[in-house]
Amino acid sequence: MADFGNPEIVDFETDILIIGGGMAACGAAFEAKQWAGDDVKITLVDKAAMDRSGAVAQGLSAINTYIGDNTPEDYVRMVHADLMGITRDDLVYDIGRHVDGTVHLFEEWGLPIWKTKETEGVPLSEGGKPVRSGKWQIMINGESYKPIVAEAAKKALGMDNIFERVFIVKLLLDDNDPNTIAGAVGFSVRENKIYVFKAKTVLCVAGGAVNVFRPRSTGEGMGRVWYPVWNAGSTYAMCSQVGAEMTMMENRFVPTRFKDGYGPVGAWFLLFKSKATNGFGEDYMTKNADMLKDFAPYDTAAVVPTCLRNHAMLKEMKEGRGPIYMDTPTAMTSLAETMTPKEIKHLEAEAWEDFLDMCIGQAGVWAGMNIRPELNKSELMPTEPYLLGSHSGCCGIWVSGPDDIGAPDDWSWGYNRMTTVKGLFTAGDGVGASGHKFSSGSHTEGRIAGKNMVRYVQDHKDFKPALKGDIKAIAEEIYKPVRNYMEHKDKTTDEDINPYYIQPRNFQMRLQKIMDEYVAGVATYYQTNGTLLEEGQKYLDMLREDSDNLRAKDLHELLRAWENFHRLWTAELHLRHIQFREETRYPGFYYRADYPDLDEANWHCFVNSTFDPDTKEWTMHKREWTAMVDHGH
Repeated sequence: MADFGNPEIVDFETDILIIGGGMAACGAAFEAKQWAGDDVKITLVDKAAMDRSGAVAQGLSAINTYIGDNTPEDYVRMVHADLMGITRDDLVYDIGRHVDGTVHLFEEWGLPIWKTKETEGVPLSEGGKPVRSGKWQIMINGESYKPIVAEAAKKALGMDNIFERVFIVKLLLDDNDPNTIAGAVGFSVRENKIYVFKAKTVLCVAGGAVNVFRPRSTGEGMGRVWYPVWNAGSTYAMCSQVGAEMTMMENRFVPTRFKDGYGPVGAWFLLFKSKATNGFGEDYMTKNADMLKDFAPYDTAAVVPTCLRNHAMLKEMKEGRGPIYMDTPTAMTSLAETMTPKEIKHLEAEAWEDFLDMCIGQAGVWAGMNIRPELNKSELMPTEPYLLGSHSGCCGIWVSGPDDIGAPDDWSWGYNRMTTVKGLFTAGDGVGASGHKFSSGSHTEGRIAGKNMVRYVQDHKDFKPALKGDIKAIAEEIYKPVRNYMEHKDKTTDEDINPYYIQPRNFQMRLQKIMDEYVAGVATYYQTNGTLLEEGQKYLDMLREDSDNLRAKDLHELLRAWENFHRLWTAELHLRHIQFREETRYPGFYYRADYPDLDEANWHCFVNSTFDPDTKEWTMHKREWTAMVDHGH
């Protein structure tokens, strides 16, 4: 690229800045525009392209959060139980009371939602009954789910207000008003440009964190993970770096998925009524039921919490009774007993389409391994850990909740989904202590944030953001990996083997190895202890020193370098929180081997942390948990 080392600096002013292009960002864009009219300028910046951005990029075969005939209170109880008793009831309830309206919008925009035979062709909003694959899940034809949702957001904002292929890497505080957001800075991944945005309010919704831990895949499959590979912890890193209070960053999600392809299992369990067994055909959940009784709130949960299902599975694997199988042939045979040949053929097609809608790689694995679900069992395997706040995980940022449902005073400070930094909002994977939002809930949470951001702008009409820090120095920091490459590339005959810099790919491998071996990855069966964590912190400190030497030979490597800066920060947040929580709250997701039990007396609370951008010091503390509905314990 001509003049690669000297990027053009582009300044841009707006009222509302949305960082990200996934479901939460699309929800915020759509809703904010409804309330803003023409008076408030809204700008969206996406690292990718909105049509295929975020976790829903490949498509989905179900919407996992639809309340329907259930109640928001039931939804709160389910989320609370699945996440082992520590969630923000106010935030979860808030999504529960609004999410169905969001799903009705999706259908209005063109998303095909399966209906029961009696109500075929009737929209949900007019009494149509969805085909349920579970208490909360409804089936869809969702290969184009994300483009449909993105189109509504793009129409609302207009493409003139959307920057695609621009990677925001730092949030910027205000120079005059302490602890107030004033903008953000990033770079184009297509052109030699750095973008500096001034904004009165910012929504940071750049997804969760993937590839922080070493994946089970190796060699050519190295990039094969369950959650989208472009989620680099940017939401957590950038918000934490400007002082936002974080919560439950010790929590992670370890999904059990079809082995090697990471294909989804939900439809097989829920729609096809398939059972998982150990290598000897035993139902390990029934066999190990007693071992789960030590872990509240198992006794009050309608469904065994996700981490405890892993806990039972891991026992079988560790004790040599693997592999774990999804018994697809038995499920297909029993369903076929009541079906016509035509219906059986349709069912087999649905079995394949479940992957083709949302995880094409798994269909490739099945085809390559000669696996036919009606004839062959498929292996299941727990994956490497992921950090997220929208699926069966609840790590993220501590935010202000709704003020109308009697939550504790310190859970609400004026604007719903605003972080502890004034004017900085988040949603979806960004909001901690409230999982099980999935696609529809993340969009809903984006809508909640978007509406409140408009109100924030209207309440702060006179605020003129002034960016803290020297923009030229920040631009130099952003392009430091480019400088490292330019300065040293000719000092070796092969530019990829150079003592003066480290490639983003190799840096990421080092990070993944540290996290895998010291912070409860697959290498240790998800076990760690205080001493291992201390060692891990030491190696992360060394890696941070070495991050000064990351190189970027082109814009793609610059993207990869900055993703890894964000991953490193997120990894440290995760380690510090696990170190602080001296119990095993999520057996099956991770184990503190030196504190192997659940400790309700001391640790039924939120674990929160704050990084001070001025002093560079971390503070860890507990926050009290409060029930807003009856949880039965």
